[in-house]
Amino acid sequence: MRDQISAALNEAVQSDKRSRACMLRLIQTAINDRDVANRADGKDPISEAEIGDMLMKMIHQREASAAEYEARGRLSEAEEEREEIQIVRDLLPRQLDESDTRRACAQVIEEVDAGGLRDVGRCMNALKEKFPGQMDFGQASGIVKGMLR
Repeated sequence: MRDQISAALNEAVQSDKRSRACMLRLIQTAINDRDVANRADGKDPISEAEIGDMLMKMIHQREASAAEYEARGRLSEAEEEREEIQIVRDLLPRQLDESDTRRACAQVIEEVDAGGLRDVGRCMNALKEKFPGQMDFGQASGIVKGMLR
C-alpha cells in the first residue's frame, strides 16, 4: 500500500493535480508519523491493516465534515471533502457491499462458533484479520450484533 501511495503521489505531481498531491502527501505524512511513534516505542512500522484502518478513519472524518459543511450551506467546502474522500477510497482495496458484508459476517460467526453477544469481539477480530480495509467495520459490528441476538 505504501508503494501504491508513493506511485499515486508521483503521478499526481507529474500531471499537476495539486489537490490530489496534497491529499496524498497528507496520507504519507500520517503514515510516517505513526511509524516514528512506533519506532520510539520499540515497535515495527505500522502494518498494511493499520494503514487501511487509518484511511477508513480519514474517510469517516471527511464524511462528517462534508455533512457539517452542507448543513451550514458551505457547499464548495463539502465538495472538496468529497473529492478527498474519493482520493482516499481509490487507495483502499475494493470495498465489500452490504450483501457481501452480511455473508462474511455469517461465515465468521460460524467459524468462531459464536453463540451470543459476548462473542462479538472475537467475530470482529476475525473479520478485521480476514478483510483488512475491505469493509466498514462499524456497519459489520451492527450486522454481527443483529445476527447474534
